[in-house]
Amino acid sequence: MEETNEINNHENKRRTVKKSKLNWKRAAPLYLMLVPGVIFCIVFQYIPMAGLIIAFKDFKPWLGFAESPWVGLKHFEFLFSYSGNLQVIYNTVIISVLKLVLGLIVPIAFALLLNEIRKMVFKRTIQTMVYLPYFLSWVILGGILLDMLSPEGGLVNNFLGFFGIDPIFFLGSNTWFRPTVIISDIWKEFGFSTIVYLATLAGINPSLYEAAEMDGATRKKQTWHITLPCMMPIIVVMGILSLGNILNAGFDQIFNLYNPLVYETGDIIDTFVYRVGLVKGDFGFATAMGMFKSVIGFIFIVIAYRLAYKFADYKIF
Repeated sequence: MEETNEINNHENKRRTVKKSKLNWKRAAPLYLMLVPGVIFCIVFQYIPMAGLIIAFKDFKPWLGFAESPWVGLKHFEFLFSYSGNLQVIYNTVIISVLKLVLGLIVPIAFALLLNEIRKMVFKRTIQTMVYLPYFLSWVILGGILLDMLSPEGGLVNNFLGFFGIDPIFFLGSNTWFRPTVIISDIWKEFGFSTIVYLATLAGINPSLYEAAEMDGATRKKQTWHITLPCMMPIIVVMGILSLGNILNAGFDQIFNLYNPLVYETGDIIDTFVYRVGLVKGDFGFATAMGMFKSVIGFIFIVIAYRLAYKFADYKIF
């Protein structure tokens, strides 16, 4: 009996080894495809992290990393002591949070409304129209918005003029710049999220709605008690994972739209680092600012994945 068990165990091990080798051979081409991406990440993502030492030095390019004088936490102390720096952080948080909240609510509401349309041709046409801006860069959209929102001959101000409203300098006013940035970002990005939520709606079991209709539930009650609960897992995942971008207020967009008139309300960490580091040459302070943003972003990413795993059972592996 023991001899039989030993033979069976040996056979099982042999089969396991053979299966592992077979799986490895099948997966080998896929691993080879990963090699360029891994090399790219190592060269452009991990090796440059050695440059973080600049945040603790008064970096001079002609002296290099080693010879530049060490200043310790001087740049970080200045970061949290100067009111202008704190204003930049405040602007980043405000713009990011509003983009995150509205970027979650608008696609959900639009997907629910679009799902009620029964004519597929009309539905797909609208879907394509709202999805199109997602593929355009902010360089292109920035030029379009500059023309449309111009106080002199802009389409929007010409329209407001019909109602007797004076021209508004949307991109040159601290009052209007943030709303303009947030609304234009939602307009560009919400089409992609809408596709995700429409796919979720398509996967809801129709028998749930049939049973609700038999019980006399209205469309409003069906949406509230069936549609939204079925969408909740993907809503939770999308919302929680967005926390990782809490300090990414959109460099491309802000850089193409802002100007010195709106630095007070529109300057964010990324644009500030660009001006201080590349334009003014204060590499040490710019690196400290960028490092602060990266650490906070990393913390939020960890928290986001923990919450996604806890509330939506979301796993990377």
